[in-house]
Amino acid sequence: MSKLVIVESPTKAKTIQGFLGKGYKVESSFGHVRDLPKSKLGVDVENNFEPTYAVPARAKKTVTTLKKLAQSAEEVYFATDEDREGEAISWHLQELFKLPDEKVKRIAFHEITKKAIENALENPRAINQNLVDAQQARRILDRLVGYKLSPLLWKKVARGLSAGRVQSVAVRLVVEREEERRAFKAIEYWSVEGEASKEGSDKFKLSLHKENDKAVGKHDLNEERAKQALADIKPAKLIVSDVKAKENKKTPLPPFTTSTLQQDANRRFGYSAKQTMMIAQQLYEGIKLGSQGSVGLITYMRTDSVNLSDTFKNDATKYVTEKLSVKHIQTGGRDFKTKSKLAQEAHEAIRPTDAFNDPESVKEYLDSKQFKIYSLVWQRGVASQMAEAITETTSVEIDAKDTIWSLKASGTVTKFDGFKAIYDTNGDDNELPEIKTGDKLKLDNLDALQHFTAPPARYSEAGLVKAMEALGIGRPSTYAPTIATIVDRLYVTKEEKRLAPTEMGEIVNKLLMEHFRDIVSYNFTAKMEDDLDEVADGKIKWQPVINDFYHPFEENLLKKEKEIDKKELTEEATDEVCEKCSSPMIIKLGRFGKFLACSNYPDCKNTKPINSDGEIEEPEKIDEPCPECGKPMIMKTGRFGKFIACSDYPKCKTTKQVEKSTGVKCPKCGEGEMVVKRSKRGRNFYGCNKYPDCEHLTWGKPTGELCPKCKQLLVVANKSTIKCEACDFKKENE
Repeated sequence: MSKLVIVESPTKAKTIQGFLGKGYKVESSFGHVRDLPKSKLGVDVENNFEPTYAVPARAKKTVTTLKKLAQSAEEVYFATDEDREGEAISWHLQELFKLPDEKVKRIAFHEITKKAIENALENPRAINQNLVDAQQARRILDRLVGYKLSPLLWKKVARGLSAGRVQSVAVRLVVEREEERRAFKAIEYWSVEGEASKEGSDKFKLSLHKENDKAVGKHDLNEERAKQALADIKPAKLIVSDVKAKENKKTPLPPFTTSTLQQDANRRFGYSAKQTMMIAQQLYEGIKLGSQGSVGLITYMRTDSVNLSDTFKNDATKYVTEKLSVKHIQTGGRDFKTKSKLAQEAHEAIRPTDAFNDPESVKEYLDSKQFKIYSLVWQRGVASQMAEAITETTSVEIDAKDTIWSLKASGTVTKFDGFKAIYDTNGDDNELPEIKTGDKLKLDNLDALQHFTAPPARYSEAGLVKAMEALGIGRPSTYAPTIATIVDRLYVTKEEKRLAPTEMGEIVNKLLMEHFRDIVSYNFTAKMEDDLDEVADGKIKWQPVINDFYHPFEENLLKKEKEIDKKELTEEATDEVCEKCSSPMIIKLGRFGKFLACSNYPDCKNTKPINSDGEIEEPEKIDEPCPECGKPMIMKTGRFGKFIACSDYPKCKTTKQVEKSTGVKCPKCGEGEMVVKRSKRGRNFYGCNKYPDCEHLTWGKPTGELCPKCKQLLVVANKSTIKCEACDFKKENE
């Protein structure tokens, strides 16, 4: 009779099975096995918020199989992740299996390595009910908000909307940033910048510094003064009046937490929080490293902690000493203090499981995205134990002789690279030649440049995660799904990799701000997270936390159902008159934005598209008749962008997609062109425009190149990879 080990993921199961071998059977639960039912609230608000759990259809077969294995096993080890969610999965499994306590053991580990697994098996514990209760409380709280508030949004705004405790606060952050941008008034200012050189040296950058020995601030110069400075300085002799050198020491950054990893991956590679966590999960659960088998390359990726184990610190020291030098090591190691008050669910930062598995040694086993994320984690983890980088910043003041102006140049030189030998985040420095007081310089170029102050930038995903973390909103496991949710539900849209609110997002935020302020209150949401932390620590019970929130919330909800007028929220009067029935036209808010509609709906269903300024967008006529009725075809805009439709809609509902050219000839028929098309589910694909005569299609964007192995089309697999549509050929996407 073997011992049964249950984890959430099949990949994780495979890795652990490789470590344990005979005597153990490792199986996967494939994630959550029980949850609140989708069809009803599932929470008895009259009976101390008792939840009713159900096994979803997708999990029933898995639960049946695992239950049989558990009943016949000698011992059952629940080895789910060591956070609240993982603890809850183990608890749900035990509840479903109905096994005696002495047969069940809970094991937890921060990394999936042979040593960590064996150590966990030697030190089993009971399921931590406090962590389970904290997870239950979060789930019940979110269910009460979602299932009670969402129907109100359906009635008062539009069908299909949803509200969530954390997602609504995230939308508020995005909306308020947009409001700051709209209220921003740009201010014009000028600068004087150029390049100079010393005889026999390269050019270096310099800029205006002082006027009559008084420093010129960034926004102090207007056009007149800037051009006057330019006219005065150009003919003047430039003499170095002062040179100051200052040594600076820079300490390495702490190892990654969930938040900082998501921020760095977004800043460097443009990866979304969801994408980063998916890749990190793969690295954590195990990658097959040739003859070594499947190995977990990084520690658990949902953590607020910046702690590192002594074992890793020692290994990092050995690695750096061998590969670089003793001088590159921080004697005695380096510890970091966790800034977050939340750091309690995990014991360590995100780090490589083995410092000697440097990125180059495992590169052949990773795809390009895995390699990038692993390199970040490895570099940041190892660098955190290295010596400070020492730089020297030189500041040079330059007099423009016989004028009231002086200029300044500064540059930084690295005297000792320290941790930067492995993890350097700086851009190019302005390199200065050897300069001393009294040196004469040649002015190579100088310009007066006009600038305008910029509004605050929209949040990137990284910026939004940072803002949420700073406010104490959400937890490591919630950042990525929260952002994915507000984008998927069209409250927020991505514009040039930045998050902008949609009209629907702004309307919903306005409603919540005016009528349900607690739901979108930063302090209230952060306090709720603190309360859940106290539940996890066993300091308070979970039911009073829910009770204190729910009853005032329910009372307000009933009141607002009567008070809120849908028309005030979603309709605006206009001077337009319906040409079909002569009723007034109004601006209405639909699921995908504003449009002009007849007020006599449903008797008259006349609608017209409008632009962001509320002006009617006249349909663009297409030079072709409708193939069904012969009426002119026109260009219209829908959820997925522009499409062509019959002008006699709704009598004739003929539509066709707009062909977006790729400039790539179809490799199958040799006559047609590969164009952008959209599937019924809204996903882009690329097909021959000679369809149905030629049915060739591909999901990846064609590059126009042919595969060197099989001469078929090469397509873009993702941002970093190009692959053949027919064989296994791949290459980097440059």
